[in-house]
Amino acid sequence: MALFTDGPPSCIEDLSAQDTQLLGIANVEGIDVTQKLNLAHDDLGVQLYSLLSASNSVDQTLWLQPRPNLAVVTVTPPLKLWHTYRTLEMFYADAYHCQLNDRYAGRRDQFHERAKWAHEKLLQIGLGIVTLPVAKAAIPIATPAAGSPLADGTYYVTMTWVNRLGEQGAAAAAVDVTTAGNTIQVQPGLSPVNATGWNVFLGTDPGALVQQNPAPLPPGQTWLQFVPPALGGGKPGQGQEPNYLRPLPRLIQRG
Repeated sequence: MALFTDGPPSCIEDLSAQDTQLLGIANVEGIDVTQKLNLAHDDLGVQLYSLLSASNSVDQTLWLQPRPNLAVVTVTPPLKLWHTYRTLEMFYADAYHCQLNDRYAGRRDQFHERAKWAHEKLLQIGLGIVTLPVAKAAIPIATPAAGSPLADGTYYVTMTWVNRLGEQGAAAAAVDVTTAGNTIQVQPGLSPVNATGWNVFLGTDPGALVQQNPAPLPPGQTWLQFVPPALGGGKPGQGQEPNYLRPLPRLIQRG
C-alpha cells in the first residue's frame, strides 16, 4: 500500500469506475479532474491530521504528546474510497456551480453521503500505520551505457526504496530507454528518510517488470544491467503494508 503522503490515493480510473459519465462531463464543463484529485487529497490531509491530533489527546498520561505524522499513514481500502468519493463530491459541486444543474446537485449529494460512509468505515477500522515509512521512489535516471549489450530494443525501468526491515516503498513510474549495441545504467535519486537501499526492476513490458538485483543496493550505488535480464523474481509493489491499525476514537466535545 502506498503512503498517504506519496500523493492522491485515487486516480482518474478509480473515479471513472464509480461514475462512467465523469470524463464526458469534465470535457463539457471544463473541469480539471486531476486538480480535483489533488484538492481532495489536501482536504483529507487536514482531516486526517485532526483525527490524529484527537487520537493523541486521548492519552493524558504524558505531558508532551507526539505531533501527528501523516507520513506514517498507509492508504487502506476505506481511506482510498473516502478520497475517491470526496473527489467526486468536489467535482460535482464544481459542475453544479457552473450550470446550477439539479442533476449535478443530486450527484454531489450522492457522493457526499458515500464519502461520509467511507469516513465512518475508516473510523471503525482505524488508520493503517507503518513504523518505518519509506516514500515512493522518484523516477530513476536510466540511460544507455557501454557494457555487455542487451538485445536492441526498448526497455522499461523502475525502482523502489527499501528500509532496514526489508519493507519496500511504492515503485516509481516506469521510464523507457532504448538500446542499440549497449546496455542500461540506472541511477537512483536522493534517498528518502528511513531508506537503507533500493531495488531495480526492468523488462520489455511495462506491466511485467522483474527485480534484477539479488539484494538491495546501497543508496548511492549505480546499477549496470547484467545480460540477459532476469525473467523471474520480485515485482514492483504498491508500497508497505501497515504494521498495525491505529484506533480513531470518537470524542464528544465539551462546552
